[in-house]
Amino acid sequence: MEVSPSSSEDTSYTSTKQCSDDHRLYLVPFRWWKEADPDGETKKKKKRGILYDALPASSSYAGPMKILNIFKSDLAFNLIRKEEEDDEDDNNNDAPEDNGRDVKDTNGVSGRNYALVSADMWLQALKWHSHVKCTVKDGKSSSAEDDMADVYPLQLKLSVLQESNTLGVRISKKDNAVECFRRACKIFSIESELLHILDFSGQITQFLLNDKHKNIKDSPRQSEQDILLELQVYGLSDLNRNKYMKKDETISNMVKTSSKMNGSTSNSAVPKGSYCEKGSLGLTGLQNLGNTCFMNSSLQCLAHTPKLVDYFLGDHRKEINHDNPLGMNGEIAMAFGDLLKTLWAPGATSVSPRLFKSKLAHFAPHFSGFNQHDSQELLAFLLDGLHEDLNRVKCKPYVEAKDGDGRPDEDIADEYWQNHLARNDSIIVDVCQGQYRSTLVCPICRKVSVTFDPFMYLSLPLPSTSMRTMTLTIVPSDGNAQPTPVTVTVPKQGKFEDLVRALGITCSLGGDETLMVAEVYNNHIIRFLGEPTDSLSLIRDDDRLVAYKLENSFEKFSRVVFVQQQMEKNSASETQKLSCKAFGLPLVASGKIVKGHDIHDLYFKVLKPFTKKAKSSTENHDNTVTMPSEDEERNNVVCPEDTSEAADCDVKFYLTDDNGNPKGSEIIMDDLLDSMELTGQVNVLVCWSDNMLEYYDQRLLSSPAEVYKPALFSKRPQESISLYKCLEAFLKEEPLGPEDMWYCPSCKKHQQASKKLDLWRLPEILVIHLKRFSYSRFFKNKLETYVDFPIHDLDLSTFVAYSNGRSSHRYMLYAISNHYGSMGGGHYTAFIRHDGDRWYDFDDNYVSPIDEGRIKTSAAYVLFFRRLEDV
Repeated sequence: MEVSPSSSEDTSYTSTKQCSDDHRLYLVPFRWWKEADPDGETKKKKKRGILYDALPASSSYAGPMKILNIFKSDLAFNLIRKEEEDDEDDNNNDAPEDNGRDVKDTNGVSGRNYALVSADMWLQALKWHSHVKCTVKDGKSSSAEDDMADVYPLQLKLSVLQESNTLGVRISKKDNAVECFRRACKIFSIESELLHILDFSGQITQFLLNDKHKNIKDSPRQSEQDILLELQVYGLSDLNRNKYMKKDETISNMVKTSSKMNGSTSNSAVPKGSYCEKGSLGLTGLQNLGNTCFMNSSLQCLAHTPKLVDYFLGDHRKEINHDNPLGMNGEIAMAFGDLLKTLWAPGATSVSPRLFKSKLAHFAPHFSGFNQHDSQELLAFLLDGLHEDLNRVKCKPYVEAKDGDGRPDEDIADEYWQNHLARNDSIIVDVCQGQYRSTLVCPICRKVSVTFDPFMYLSLPLPSTSMRTMTLTIVPSDGNAQPTPVTVTVPKQGKFEDLVRALGITCSLGGDETLMVAEVYNNHIIRFLGEPTDSLSLIRDDDRLVAYKLENSFEKFSRVVFVQQQMEKNSASETQKLSCKAFGLPLVASGKIVKGHDIHDLYFKVLKPFTKKAKSSTENHDNTVTMPSEDEERNNVVCPEDTSEAADCDVKFYLTDDNGNPKGSEIIMDDLLDSMELTGQVNVLVCWSDNMLEYYDQRLLSSPAEVYKPALFSKRPQESISLYKCLEAFLKEEPLGPEDMWYCPSCKKHQQASKKLDLWRLPEILVIHLKRFSYSRFFKNKLETYVDFPIHDLDLSTFVAYSNGRSSHRYMLYAISNHYGSMGGGHYTAFIRHDGDRWYDFDDNYVSPIDEGRIKTSAAYVLFFRRLEDV
């Protein structure tokens, strides 16, 4: 029984209390329940059913309630416990049989008999019926479409009547769907025949005891309170017993997937193809609450993970660690368990994960709201949270890692693993955690350090198997050459330093020169690329990059960035105003700046190559171009003889902020500039008059080319790589980065050691994360590389450094979390192996079959494998 507030409050009740949501109760036909307990296992566990009679509220037992018919708004009756002598007879003669609508049982009690059971009891009975009916029917199954509505909720209000130790039950029409209320009127109709409920859950007795203890402390005048319940009704969608028996036979279609999930072995033999598209257990979608497809994808993969399903469908709450400061008071584990049980309930079509999302946002605020997130980040947080909530270690001992001292790696690894288990022991550790060996070698003294660390998943890089061509525009700052586009070839997964090295060779970079690479957008420089270790994958094909060639000594002077705008006349006022849109290529130069004319001279120096050929340059016999001198350059912009147009020839300069907004008035040529304004990068806005176009070629100032622009209708071939190559790249030896220096105990200082990883102990469930996303300060990028991974036999024998001979290193794929689209948005789905070798596409609330041949795509992001046992 899932306890939740009623959808509407009745003002006739003065106060309301909510029962704990630790249990979900199911009302089922007693006969169906007893058939699933042929050996009396319930009695052996001291869970004898307590018999309650349902009597009209107007009877001698009744309190203030009154029975109402289907056409009125409420249905009310009282539950009265049988006297102790009846209970003893019931204990001797077993519970009543329900052989029809009016058949007498062994106690002389006639009427209809129902059982009230917990969720665990109901699930076990459901599995029993599945196994038995599959055997009886020899694997043949009828349609389970009618069972889609076989489980439905009823909202109940309970009140304890102290005078008679009676539990009053009221079912309101306004709190329930019309069809559910109609069925409730049929189920609980007690005017024509008796109705008996055997409580195997103990909840009714608990309600009575709790209220009795409360009233001992409370004032006798205190008003009664309602207990709001949501009761799950199963097997009672129609009261015709023949139909009930037929429907009971189809339960095998809905439960056998729990016993043979994801290809796991089971004692029940279910032939291939005996599944049901509608109503089959586990084929339940999750509603998208608003950009929650990332969460739905990860949840579906975990909800179909072997052993985790059996664990959370069982009594997992007994292992919740409420005292773990690293946990979440068990709330994440309980929310996940409740959601998983709902997903595996018969008849569910789609489920809203709103409660789980609320718990997630409470403990991980960055997942709150409705922004898109990374499914792997959610998965990592959830696995860690479930582990801490279910950690069987109540008090974690202090464990100090010891040096190997030349001992065998096997002994060191076992010691590390036992130390880990002393502090971490949960179903997540049992199923999902493995161990790898990390070897560090000092490049100076050759000191070797070996440690063994646990892992929950493997994050594998996607190594490139090809090169990449990139086009950039080279712009000299000395004024001796025009901008030139150059194309270089670099490793696709290379670093920024690889690009700079290739550009230097192509443009014959001198020893006293350097390159500053910038990205240009809308005629402005939006960033300078400067980190040598930045990945080239962060540069997109449609980016526009410019490499400014400067002298090495440029850092001694001010670095000036010029952005051009054009002045135009306002025809109404005959006054000048600036166009709000910049034009041309930004220019970069360096020099000593003191006065306004220093900026003027520096600008016309870098502008020299853009002088129109006919007016400002001379073509030599060897086809080279002689550029005018600086004095000649100034003469080229002397105004025409008509002095009335002199003002139109002016070039105006303004200092601007980083956003291009002028800081003040126009720069006066002879004025001293504020030295504080000249520190670091100096941004200058240059405003052209129309007459400037007569002397300078704007076409040479046009925007730079794209990094890569394919030919019309052509498409870059998709890159393909095997999963084994990704593993090799993950495990290869490589030097640590400058930010990850290792402190060498021999050298007594931090060293850039080499690091080598080896797989040592593999988990039963292996999760592999493909690192498709790259991040930097400015951009996010996604790799669309197609990774070819095995579906039936992933053999990791050659990648494991130690084999104890007890565990297999072969795995089978059972789930994939997919990401489609770009980093800015995109969409997540999941492919799940279900019912043996059948695959399904889980796309939020839509679930549909998919051919196995279509599950390998470039969208695969997180892969889930389960271990195959050696034959």
